[in-house]
Amino acid sequence: MGVKLEVFRMTLYLTFPVAMFWIANQAEWFEDTVIQRKRELWPPEKEDQRQELEEFKERLRKQREEKLLRSAQQRS
Repeated sequence: MGVKLEVFRMTLYLTFPVAMFWIANQAEWFEDTVIQRKRELWPPEKEDQRQELEEFKERLRKQREEKLLRSAQQRS
């Protein structure tokens, strides 16, 4: 019984990672499942959203620069 159990356990230990590797590398499954899920979670950006984000980043950068400039002028 002990040897048969060990053989079964070793077979299971070796089969599981190989099966997971084989399943994960199926191109059809990857395209159908993973890419679709990725598009659901992170839809493609629209141009106006990207432009708004760039404008917001520019405003933050200018505010930071003005704040640093004011603090540098006060110290001088």
